[in-house]
Amino acid sequence: MASAPQFNLKPGVSDRLYAAIGDFLFAHRLSVDPVNYAFVHRVLSAPTGPLAAAVAQITDGGVRLTSRDIEELGSAVATGTSPGDGVDASNAEEAMQALVARTQMQVEGFADTVAAIRAETRGFGRDLEASAAAMRGGAEQAIDITRLASTMLDRVRAAEARMASANEEADALRRELETARHDAKADPLTGLANRRAFEEAFEAASGAGAPICVALCDVDRFKSVNDRFGHAVGDRVLKVIAGALREACGEHLVARYGGEEFAVLFTGCAVDVAADTLDTARDAVAAKRYRLRETDAPLGAVTFSGGVSAHNDGESLGSVMGRADRLLYRAKDGGRNLIERDAA
Repeated sequence: MASAPQFNLKPGVSDRLYAAIGDFLFAHRLSVDPVNYAFVHRVLSAPTGPLAAAVAQITDGGVRLTSRDIEELGSAVATGTSPGDGVDASNAEEAMQALVARTQMQVEGFADTVAAIRAETRGFGRDLEASAAAMRGGAEQAIDITRLASTMLDRVRAAEARMASANEEADALRRELETARHDAKADPLTGLANRRAFEEAFEAASGAGAPICVALCDVDRFKSVNDRFGHAVGDRVLKVIAGALREACGEHLVARYGGEEFAVLFTGCAVDVAADTLDTARDAVAAKRYRLRETDAPLGAVTFSGGVSAHNDGESLGSVMGRADRLLYRAKDGGRNLIERDAA
């Protein structure tokens, strides 16, 4: 695979920058679209900046950039996070705030519509009462009543149309809010809960008083997979492990904690049960033989290691996660493809 071209750009030489961007896109087999063009422009315009450094790290050894790399790097450098850590919290928060503002406007619009209908109804009532008192006056007053009723009917129909439109907008907002809430707590790659959702779930479970165990898992030699086969294959590996954890752990919460790390919140079971459940997932992943989709070449063994620790009453998440992390590294030191647990 082609590595990122190197260029010695001089400030103000726009024609050379334009040519360099084209060469970069061609070398990485990227389409010439506004997103890719803008991304490469940022990389080549600041060759010593953080984005260029991140690109150099990924493309070291001749690896090509993918569209997903560009998406992740663009948001990661902007927020100071690492690619693959999950949902961009800043963007999710901004989206949620925008939806809240729109919802507030919707509520105020409902209030205005209802107030207008009430005012029109009161006015209609006064006019009807005045006209009714004069009905004995003859046909002319009867015509006034008919005209008044017709006018009010038109207003009611207009109000109904406004209310129907407002209801449609409210339904759309409710769907967007539900999607935003889900996205704010979901990892976009694997569909698992993200770190924020895991931490919130831990707080809720620890407050309920039920037994809790926390597991921390890490893909063995994941950097080697990315280096040898590229990030697209690495993403597939993460999805495979996410699926195995989800299936084995059932009702227990599985989250992508960051990069190639996964966390599991086991509630209502002892540490041995939690560790055995996690070991079922480990065994399922290790038993498979993976091949590259494009070439059918063997990928080699894919395994993960994990550490499982029981939560003590009143203990913080950081404390129990620290123990799980130490157990995880003990599994790594013990040869990998292992699950370590607290001593009985």
